[in-house]
Amino acid sequence: MGVVTPRAANARAATSPKQDRSRATRQKLLESAVACLAEHGWSGSTVSVVAEHAGVSRGAAQHHFPTREDLFTAAVEYVAEERSTALRALRPQGRAEAVAALVDLYTGPLFRAALHLWVAASNEPALGGRVAELEARVGRETHRIAVRLLGADESVPGVREVVQGLLDMGRGLGLANLLTDDAARRERVVSAWTGIVDGALSP
Repeated sequence: MGVVTPRAANARAATSPKQDRSRATRQKLLESAVACLAEHGWSGSTVSVVAEHAGVSRGAAQHHFPTREDLFTAAVEYVAEERSTALRALRPQGRAEAVAALVDLYTGPLFRAALHLWVAASNEPALGGRVAELEARVGRETHRIAVRLLGADESVPGVREVVQGLLDMGRGLGLANLLTDDAARRERVVSAWTGIVDGALSP
């Protein structure tokens, strides 16, 4: 292991705060990109709008992400990772809480941002491949974690389809929630699905 000279240590100490600020700025821009997508959609989420939301200059934004495609390609990865983190953090008690928690994943701001990314990706070749790849990964992880949370045995015929049906239903409720607050109807649907899932998965 080499010896760190005082000069090298001073240089490291001098650059560390700058690097920390750079990372913090990048994080702000990614969080703002997600927030702007959820609020304004793709057409309203320009680099300037995201930079203003993040409280940084357009020049600072372009230093990190030279083009809009660069910014939102990074935002795709950020959204996918945040959704995976939210999945892994779920700790429901029992199937009723598990069903509600899984549905909640599809009605929050991260899923809303993901929906806008899907729409944008359908018309933006630079985003399309990346979105499809990451969505496939998140989809597999969501299904795997749902199986664990529900205590489902997929070796039993029909169980895999019940789990996937629950996730598809949650996605549909998330789409409905995009236009209007669908909380009251969603609560009734989730309650009914809880009974279906419990009946299908119980011995």
